[in-house]
Amino acid sequence: MAEKLVILSDMWGSKKGLWITSYLGYLQQYFDIQFHDTQQLADVDLMVCTSESLYDAFRNGGRETAVKQLLNKEKEPCHYLTFCAGGTVAWQAALQGLPMKSLYAISPIDLPMDSPKPDCPVRLLYGEHDTDLPSEAWATSKGVSLEVMHKYGHELYSDEKIVQKVCLSLLEAVIHRKFQL
Repeated sequence: MAEKLVILSDMWGSKKGLWITSYLGYLQQYFDIQFHDTQQLADVDLMVCTSESLYDAFRNGGRETAVKQLLNKEKEPCHYLTFCAGGTVAWQAALQGLPMKSLYAISPIDLPMDSPKPDCPVRLLYGEHDTDLPSEAWATSKGVSLEVMHKYGHELYSDEKIVQKVCLSLLEAVIHRKFQL
């Protein structure tokens, strides 16, 4: 039986998420995938949707709503692949008891830097030009794996080279575990 992988979109959800189909295409034959649109989890429905208004909606209650929704929807321990706001939602849900085997967060925004990390292996991937890029010292102190991709910005997860890199990394982890048994 395949491992379950929960994927949380960025704050745009499926509205600007054609790139997500690349991840699904690579991973669906190896994982039992559950996809959540983070904007829908946050119950954000803006008439005029700009980056600023969407970010404000997440900061002003949307993130907390998304965390509650995720806690209600997911009950079994599984792996998480998240993007942007989805990474922060998963991180905070894990701190509130969401059972999690691993978290691979690509460009998470507004991570709670002073809180503990989720009680599972955590991998963070950022572009070097991302404004939310944490320091190596912070990552080391939290015990999380931090990888920074040169020449990329915040939305590096939509680039096909990054899609392939992330999917290959996830697949190698699954294959490695299977051969260790």
